[in-house]
Amino acid sequence: MIAAAPPIRAAAGSWSAEVGAVRVHFGAGALDLVGSLARELGASRVLLVTDPGVRAAGHAGRALAALEREGLAAAVFDDVEENPTSLHVEAGRRCAASFGPDLVVGLGGGSAMDCAKGINFVLTNGGRMEDYWGTGKASWSMLPSIGVPTTAGTGSEAQSYALISHPETHQKMACGDRKARFREVILDPQLAASAPRRVAATAGVDAVSHAVESFVTRRANPVSRLLAREAWRLLAGSLEAFLASPGDLAAAGDALLGAHLAGAAIEASMLGAAHACANPLTARFGIAHGAAVGLMLPHVVRFNGEVAAIGERYGDLLVGAPGALARRLEELRAAAGLPARLRDCGVDAGSLPALAAEAARQWTAGCNPRPVDAASLRSLYEAAF
Repeated sequence: MIAAAPPIRAAAGSWSAEVGAVRVHFGAGALDLVGSLARELGASRVLLVTDPGVRAAGHAGRALAALEREGLAAAVFDDVEENPTSLHVEAGRRCAASFGPDLVVGLGGGSAMDCAKGINFVLTNGGRMEDYWGTGKASWSMLPSIGVPTTAGTGSEAQSYALISHPETHQKMACGDRKARFREVILDPQLAASAPRRVAATAGVDAVSHAVESFVTRRANPVSRLLAREAWRLLAGSLEAFLASPGDLAAAGDALLGAHLAGAAIEASMLGAAHACANPLTARFGIAHGAAVGLMLPHVVRFNGEVAAIGERYGDLLVGAPGALARRLEELRAAAGLPARLRDCGVDAGSLPALAAEAARQWTAGCNPRPVDAASLRSLYEAAF
């Protein structure tokens, strides 16, 4: 018998590869490539979309220096907040219109990258973000763009969708178009290693949820499952070490690559009931998205796993699933220091029926492998309460 080789760490070196329609550049210090990549894409004027925390950490400065080395003019829009709304997008559009960029860089967590995509929509195609709610609604070409995640989380850099919240209802609008997808993606473990622990924890659990949910959705296919399985392997094997020792670039790299592959899996297969339940919790109670989805996911896994075929599918991720998988998810959530009960997040029992009704209207509910309705979603909230 030939012994299995030890796993190769994702952060063992620097590399570039095509993942779907996106060219990915991985490695410590890879942020310094942003200038040359922008130049290759024909840019002369670059809009850098980021947030105040990323700018304060010095990452925006490094990106600007790399752009300057290539002789590129750059402007910064850093008024991005968590769960950006169409108002943030419009503010970014005004900034862009006054500068006249020919390329956009999204540098930050999912909020910054989603906002960068949103700005690209309205700058090139006009109108409001609400006009692009859905798929394929951009009529005109969009600017080339580069995605640089600073957290191992949303996987937004791998997706053609921008998640933008409505400013009044707080409902997340999924605005998707293949033209909005980043042309180039930079995965730099040094950026992930510098994220504040709270941000890293919620983002990491979010990434785990993407891997698990995309693996079993109704729209899953062999390619999306391949991506999701590898994402789960990387994340389940690295997240605890990464959160315990952020300077461990091998663990940071595995988590960052795992989050990206999970994002690529979402692009092909979407998500399920855990995200359907999480979005109303964020909108109504301000619970961070990663905390909300991490709280709901073990209950969704147990619920879905009551159907034998789905339970068997979960078993491809972890032997003994769904029970063992749900317990492993709870362990990862505990390692991240995230809440385990809705009541601990300020949710009152009387709000559960309204939450369930809203969750049933989420687009991801229809992709869950086991059919769900308001009644079954309410039972999930009750289990998590």
